[in-house]
Parts: sequence; structure tokens; C-alpha cells
Amino acid sequence: MKGVIPSCLGDLVKSKFGKEKWENSLEAAGLPRYTSFLATADVPDEDVLKVVNSVCQVLGLSLQQIANMFGDYWINEYAPKIYKAYYRNANTAKEFILKMNYIHETVTKNIPNAHPPRFEYNWTDDSTLVMTYKSRRGLIDFMVGLIKGVGRYFKEDLRVTKLGDDKVKIIFSK
Repeated sequence: MKGVIPSCLGDLVKSKFGKEKWENSLEAAGLPRYTSFLATADVPDEDVLKVVNSVCQVLGLSLQQIANMFGDYWINEYAPKIYKAYYRNANTAKEFILKMNYIHETVTKNIPNAHPPRFEYNWTDDSTLVMTYKSRRGLIDFMVGLIKGVGRYFKEDLRVTKLGDDKVKIIFSK
């Protein structure tokens, strides 16, 4: 996984809960308290998952709560600063979500060893989309949080439901 993910998580924890909570989380994950992650660095998936689990433990929050917080923070605070270009030409949550495969394909081409998830889209009616998450990492809860964050970014009421380990249903407001 790229270091941008744990770097964002660290920014989130430090901004919402304080630097000490982040350092305690790193230590609980078996890493030095002052570990920093370079955005383009390759970080073993296991290390990132250990950090995520230790953040849950240190903060006393569930994985779903952390995933929702991360998704909101990534979409609304972190990513707009470093990935501005990907926000252009999307005027609605639906447009943005439907661009995710393109964005991930672009990232894969431009960043060595990047393996972001891919998605399949299946419309069940005019306002209901079932997205299939394709990744060996099993981070579907983070996908749910990110989609909710997209809704907030575009000030739209999205109803997001996890249907399983690889599917999410999104109902767009009309």
C-alpha cells in the first residue's frame, strides 16, 4: 500500500485526537512513536492494517467508525489538497463516484507499485447503484466511509449500505 494512506490516517488522528494518540497508536502497532510515512513509499499492507487496528484500540472506536472518519477526512480535507485535478469536472457525487475506476487507472499508470482497488458498477434503477469492490485488501469498510465522504463533499444525501465483503449499495437522492 502507498504511504499516503497511513499518512492521511496520521493527520486525521493528530488533528482530531492529538499527536500523543497517534504516537501511542504507532507504538501499539509495533512501530517507533515517531514513524512517518512518505506518500509514495511502499508500506506493507500488514503494517498499515496493524496501525489501523491500533488506532481503533487506542481511541476505543470500531473499525467502521475509523473507516467512516477516514473516508470523510480523505475526501473533504486531505485529498482535495493533493489530488485537486481529480475533483475537477465532477459536479455531483454520482459523477465523482463513477470516475473512481478512471482515477485509479491513472494512479496505477503514474505511480510505481500502486495497486488501488477497481470497481464494477451495476445500476438497479435510476437512483440505485451497486458497486463491486475488487481488491485483495478487504477494505470494504473504508470504501463505505469514502462514499459517505463524497456525499458530504457534494452536499448530497447518499444512503450507503454495505451488502457484503465486496459490494456496496448507494442510493442517490433525486
